[in-house]
Amino acid sequence: MRALIIRQLLTIAATVILGGFLCAIFVRVAPGFDVDMQQLDGRLSAQAVEALRAKRQSSRNIVAFYGQYMRNALHGNFGKSLVSDHSVRQLIAERLPATIQVAGGGLALAWLIAFSLAMAVAVLRSRAADMFAMSAASLFLALPAAVIGLACVFADAPPLLAIAAIVSARLFPYVRSVLTRTGNMPHVLAARARGAGELRILFMHVLPVAAQPLLAIIGISVAVALGADIPVEALCGIPGIGQLAWQAALGRDLPVIVTLTVLVTIITVTLNSACDVAAEAVRGQHA
Repeated sequence: MRALIIRQLLTIAATVILGGFLCAIFVRVAPGFDVDMQQLDGRLSAQAVEALRAKRQSSRNIVAFYGQYMRNALHGNFGKSLVSDHSVRQLIAERLPATIQVAGGGLALAWLIAFSLAMAVAVLRSRAADMFAMSAASLFLALPAAVIGLACVFADAPPLLAIAAIVSARLFPYVRSVLTRTGNMPHVLAARARGAGELRILFMHVLPVAAQPLLAIIGISVAVALGADIPVEALCGIPGIGQLAWQAALGRDLPVIVTLTVLVTIITVTLNSACDVAAEAVRGQHA
């Protein structure tokens, strides 16, 4: 177990460093990086335009920029936004509560919906109910996140419902598959043959075995929720991390984009590693 934890910590560190560096490269080589939209303002003087250009000069050498960025990040300094000239750390701290409320609430609701539907299908063992749930999930899976976000805007519905719809559509097929596969295992069939009720079978024989594969997708579901949060916040006008990422992408705001990429990578990889460790612990108990 100790070796697994050490390996996971090394994986987290390597993934975060490499992910941030690749993000910096992609932003740097993107068309229009050297052009600031503020430079198009005809009211600016030549000196002001030159100052805007000089502000981006430090990012020309991406290796030097990233090396300096990582050194400063170790001391809690993530630089300043190229667009707003505010501290990146301050921008994230101000917007984080809104994102936790929307993305976190939507993620929790998505798990509740997906798990409830999957358990209902497993208990009812009805083909009609299964087809209806899969059709609904397929419909939301086919719709772009922006379309679902716009639907929430037009319906004046809470934005977390959009996150819940997007994430649950991806969770339900997997959760259903795990519960169905576990429900057909020999020990479950034997319990059903002895006359055990479906609810007892579900909670006593299916869920304990299904816990390990379900743990594996917690980190993935968080990544999906954070990805869906960007268009939802941008369309719904929510001043959260997603809206900040959208604005930073439009403005080629390298310090903000890299910091958000590193933050999302840390959250996703850490959760995946924690789930791997938890799954290994569960496997050890059943061994």
